Amino acid sequence: MGSESPSPPNLLEEGGELDEEELSPVEDPEGGRTQSSRSSLMTRRGITLRVLLKDGLIEPGDGVLSIHYLGKKFIGDLLADGKIRWVETGQLFNSPSAWATYCKKLVNPAKKSGCGWASVKYRGQKLVQYKTTWLHKYQPAAEMTLASEGEDEDLGEEDEEEGKMMPAEEKNRKGMNKNGLDPTQQEGGQLDRRTDPKECVLLHYSALGSRDAGRDPHTLVELTAFSAMNKFQPFNVAVSSNVLLLVDFHCHLTRSEVVGYLGGRWDTNTQLLTVLRAFPCRTRLADRDAAPAVEEEICQNLLMRGLALVGWYHSHPYGSAHPSLQDIDSQMDYQLKLQGSSNGFQPCLGLVCSPYFHGNPSVESRISPFWVMPPPEQRPNDYGIPMEVEMTYVQDAFLTSDVLHEMKLLLDYYKTAPDLIKFVDVWKAEKTYLDKLKTSLSSHAPKDQAYSQILQHIFNQLLGQDAGSQ
Repeated sequence: MGSESPSPPNLLEEGGELDEEELSPVEDPEGGRTQSSRSSLMTRRGITLRVLLKDGLIEPGDGVLSIHYLGKKFIGDLLADGKIRWVETGQLFNSPSAWATYCKKLVNPAKKSGCGWASVKYRGQKLVQYKTTWLHKYQPAAEMTLASEGEDEDLGEEDEEEGKMMPAEEKNRKGMNKNGLDPTQQEGGQLDRRTDPKECVLLHYSALGSRDAGRDPHTLVELTAFSAMNKFQPFNVAVSSNVLLLVDFHCHLTRSEVVGYLGGRWDTNTQLLTVLRAFPCRTRLADRDAAPAVEEEICQNLLMRGLALVGWYHSHPYGSAHPSLQDIDSQMDYQLKLQGSSNGFQPCLGLVCSPYFHGNPSVESRISPFWVMPPPEQRPNDYGIPMEVEMTYVQDAFLTSDVLHEMKLLLDYYKTAPDLIKFVDVWKAEKTYLDKLKTSLSSHAPKDQAYSQILQHIFNQLLGQDAGSQ
């Protein structure tokens, strides 16, 4: 069970354009001989970036090349020798097709080809148009007879015009910093929510249609099962019970949304993603200046433990555990960033935790893992499809000191917060918020029952903070 990985960025991939020295001349009808210069008739495939550079139709430059595909944008430098350098990673590609195929597979692993000259733009204009200009200038006789060859047959089939980018999408498209984390996606480490999630509409994906700038980005979308699309989940997931316990604890502490990151390992042989640690972001909307330092600390913690960034989590305190349209776009960005940092496919897991939604089937929080599938290529302006991810639950033997330390740090951080939950207050049906928290955390309890004594100390601190705030 696995998905096709993007192939390594070889300088000349199968299906890529020929080098200038390998141009395909057409036989001279008079003498039966071939010629090797522009005086011979050349197929469109024979026109390379080096030919266009040599004849002055284009010039080398930084950031002059771009690809728009399924809502994502890639930027490339055009080098003097005709090679393409992807700005994101510094990788070199020998042709537009090689670069386009590689980038498109990052977004859609099932993608087979890149349609490079129709997809790559030079200063906002498709490269295939420069081919046409070259033919018109140097081989006008060939322009009609060789009007369509090879990769030009499906011009613009998958290309997404830059001018057609929806305003809402442009507003929500975010990047990550050099460490793979995203301090801008959440202002100060928390998702910037203007709307109470409990008031948000829940839609089935089929009801969305194409992107609409007027649609509320906080609209929630039901998760789709892979089986409903006759597909297999492209990777397996195993998650530690301590991870879920810490995530659940963090999400219970405040009425505001919280966010954090997931650390673990990805095994390409078994296609298994193992989530071993949660790293809460101890920041608020007002702490925008503190976000970079917090996330740098998380990066250092990942490095010290030999773990990789494998996902993220956030809460819908009073809303259901379904991703919003904004969450879907953010998840797609995370998936692309994690895959773009290596030569192979690496999944990225998203978790949505709903601690206080009254529609949850039980007292325990609802934690929904999800992954986003790119929209169909023939509908590039549609939203990504939020897919329900099945996880294997691994029960830890005991509560680790790392988890306990993170819980204490969270308590210290939120103890004076105005949005701290008052745990002595009634949550529902005579249950206090503390009763609710205890019951929910017990569903992630380690095998060693001694953890309850440790947690009781933390619960006492929560009650003490409540008493101090009254």
